[in-house]
Amino acid sequence: MNHLIESTLSSLDASVHFANYSGSDSTYVVYQEYNQAPSLHADDEEIRTKYFYQVDVFSSGNYSQTVKELKRLMNEAGFKRTFEAGEYVSELSKYRKLLRFSYEAAS
Repeated sequence: MNHLIESTLSSLDASVHFANYSGSDSTYVVYQEYNQAPSLHADDEEIRTKYFYQVDVFSSGNYSQTVKELKRLMNEAGFKRTFEAGEYVSELSKYRKLLRFSYEAAS
């Protein structure tokens, strides 16, 4: 799944990182799986799994275009947005847009 997210977001105007980032880019994306659950069972076996990912956009300035493009790319790849919120993270001196997505696939 990590490869799917990274290839999906490869055309963004921001670098994309799994779990954390400690560089100096003015805008970057960090993603991580936060849950997975069965979405379909047959004969007591899991047939399909739903994966849940959090994708955070951090930026020193206006991240609106990056977020808009990220949502478009994730949607085109089959991800469904389930949550979105924004905040300012004073420890990083960055704005943060938190997005959560789900993705369903065969187990």
